[in-house]
Amino acid sequence: MPKQKTRKSVSKRFKVTGSGKLKRNKAGHSHMLIRRDKDVKRSAKKATMVAPSFEKRMKKMMAKAGS
Repeated sequence: MPKQKTRKSVSKRFKVTGSGKLKRNKAGHSHMLIRRDKDVKRSAKKATMVAPSFEKRMKKMMAKAGS
């Protein structure tokens, strides 16, 4: 059976933590920031974890991240 290829778009957007969870950046921090609230902009800077419902699917796409 052939090897599972890594989806490069997924591997660039997500990082695997030490405990095996996936870390991602929040959306909405690239343009049109003038009209956004300060709290929204500040929270968009911080990284967050991928939801458990998506985690298995993303790890499968990453192939090397422990499927």
